[in-house]
Amino acid sequence: MMLDINPMTDEDDFSLFRNSIAGAREFKQDTVRFKKTVKPQTGELLSEQTKQHQSEFYFSDEYIPDIDTHGTVNYVRPGADKYLAKQLRRGDFAPELMLDLHGLNKDRAKDELAALIHACKKQHYYCACIVHGIGERVLKHKVPQYLVQHPDVLAIHQAPLEYGGKGAVLILVDLPQSDEFRR
Repeated sequence: MMLDINPMTDEDDFSLFRNSIAGAREFKQDTVRFKKTVKPQTGELLSEQTKQHQSEFYFSDEYIPDIDTHGTVNYVRPGADKYLAKQLRRGDFAPELMLDLHGLNKDRAKDELAALIHACKKQHYYCACIVHGIGERVLKHKVPQYLVQHPDVLAIHQAPLEYGGKGAVLILVDLPQSDEFRR
């Protein structure tokens, strides 16, 4: 490596620089190339189609489950421990993901709910919070009705005040059983 010395540069500055980089060596730049299997536009469409398919498959507007959406929302899947609802109410579970549905219509909310549950399973998150707001109470009533239809939802309960109170629900997602992820 050869450096051009400007006659205007003081020799002390040059020696100071040389001492400060003593022991430095040139490094080789590594380049990692990934194979593209799907074009970005196609991948985005695919994920949107997948979310739409999941929301249509799991969430029906025609099915009205036997849960009270006018009071405190409380649901535990049949066969699951009934104590889960009490634990959610007390705040024993802190949500690891939060979803805000403000400003969304029912169809878009269904897509986002399906994506949230999928993300929870993929990232092994047990508890999530869904903020639906109160507003005209459309999503406040529909979100719990949609969630009880999904086979991976273990329990639902109105969120404690610190997570949204009457304008939110906490859900527990059924994760694959392994020693690493048991609670």
